[in-house]
Amino acid sequence: MVFLIEEAVSVTDELVGAIGHLLPFLSSSAPPSAEELEEIVSSPATVLLVARDGTAGPIVGTLTLALFRIPTGVRAWIEDVIADEAVRGRGCGEALTREALKVASERGARTVELTSRPSREAANRLYRKIGFSVRATNVYRFEL
Repeated sequence: MVFLIEEAVSVTDELVGAIGHLLPFLSSSAPPSAEELEEIVSSPATVLLVARDGTAGPIVGTLTLALFRIPTGVRAWIEDVIADEAVRGRGCGEALTREALKVASERGARTVELTSRPSREAANRLYRKIGFSVRATNVYRFEL
């Protein structure tokens, strides 16, 4: 299956609807409002990629790439990789991730990091297939 991967550069009704449809596949969080999506799309620190089914089909996947400079260089994180159940296993997540790696490289990042729950076995296989390696680090969270 062929997916067209593109950067969301404006917030449209289609984008709002697609995110609202896709987010429950990943999280129980409420979908972002159009205004919140505008913050993501307009921020120089985030790139929202979408996958279309074919060259002009509907949005069937999304990925957010966060980029920021710290004293040790430009850092990049992949977050919220989501593929519609209808296209899972057909390369949508891989296409999104490979495009995110390309964008991160073009913007000066030397490494790209992500996290994935161990229970997401297919996603973890995909990331290893692409070339990601497991880091020996602890991930901490502080709830505010």
